[in-house]
Amino acid sequence: MVSTFPSPATVDLSQVRLEIRAMHSALVQWRRNLHQHPELGFQEHLTAAFVSEKLQSWGVKHIPGVAGTGIVATIEGQKPGPVLAIRADMDALPIQEQNDVPYRSQHQGLMHACGHDGHTAIALGTAKYLAAHPPAAGVVKIIFQPAEEGPGGAKPMIEAGVLENPPTDAIIGLHLWNNLPLGTVAVRPGPFMAASDCFKCTIFGKGGHGAIPHQTIDSILVAAQVVQALQTIVSRNLDPLDAAVVTVGELHAGTAKNVIAHKAELSGTVRYFKPELLLHIRQRLEQIIAGVCQAHGATYELDYLNVYPPVINDDRIANLIRSCAAEVVETPSSILLEYQTMGSEDMSFFLQEVPGCYFFLGSANPSKNLAYPHHHPRFDFDESILSMGVEIFVRCTEKFCQ
Repeated sequence: MVSTFPSPATVDLSQVRLEIRAMHSALVQWRRNLHQHPELGFQEHLTAAFVSEKLQSWGVKHIPGVAGTGIVATIEGQKPGPVLAIRADMDALPIQEQNDVPYRSQHQGLMHACGHDGHTAIALGTAKYLAAHPPAAGVVKIIFQPAEEGPGGAKPMIEAGVLENPPTDAIIGLHLWNNLPLGTVAVRPGPFMAASDCFKCTIFGKGGHGAIPHQTIDSILVAAQVVQALQTIVSRNLDPLDAAVVTVGELHAGTAKNVIAHKAELSGTVRYFKPELLLHIRQRLEQIIAGVCQAHGATYELDYLNVYPPVINDDRIANLIRSCAAEVVETPSSILLEYQTMGSEDMSFFLQEVPGCYFFLGSANPSKNLAYPHHHPRFDFDESILSMGVEIFVRCTEKFCQ
């Protein structure tokens, strides 16, 4: 994906106001501190303490311990007005970092391999700036969310009331994105990221000797046919203009080369943009598994779980972000209006509750060897993008809260 677009070696920060540019070294310092101390979902105690300490030092009112380790900061404008929320996720991944950098993870087996340390640093920079320059009207809420990578922290925070007191009118968020070159902004109204469902199926056959197959029901053979048949859901059961993915990522069966396995276990993920596709895909998935099993005399158990709904951006808020980004990015061609990905995000739960927009901020820089994909043990991003992230958030608050 990166090679599809120009790959600038630097990002032009001339449109970033001087006070935010002067904050850049602090943004890098905060990000690196967070990167050195990664924590899994709902275990972000050090991260939350770091965020809380910074907010307190700037006099920003905030509530810690929301949905476990979440934090909600509140910055009031100069008069009553609309309420805008900014969301940043804080959790890391169970990955052993392979980067040889001074700020590499100090927690064995854990790593910020998706940019959430950058998201938190950008949100902190936004809070610091707005504390010194409150919006003209209304309220800005900054939501520091745990557990985006799993099991999902957005829904518990919503249930804890983060969108209330005062009621939130709109919400925005960004994701640093190494699939796009440095300084590129991808923002579009409508479906932006896919829903994420998962399934696990156990197929029960009849075990036996590998040399006497007629006495058995081969669960591996049945599973293999199921895996192939599931691919017809997208290729033959959906409108070709409706994007979707059905992926079987795991298949486990057997204990010895000369034993026909009694059972086989397979699991996978389902992705789609249109919410109305859920029931159709789920129904066809089970029909295919049931039909293949029946043809071979096998049985099955299926668990299907809806994890995250699709990220669907509001038209008006997407246009707000686009207009603010246009004031910051180097050229108009650096704003992509039709970009989508089959990746998923629990920002989608916030967007089901209030109008909002989630967007990508390109952070890859191949010239610095900073182009490894997300969730890779050598993932890292170009930190010069942090100031731009703060600038876009600040401009959004200024246009919305007036």
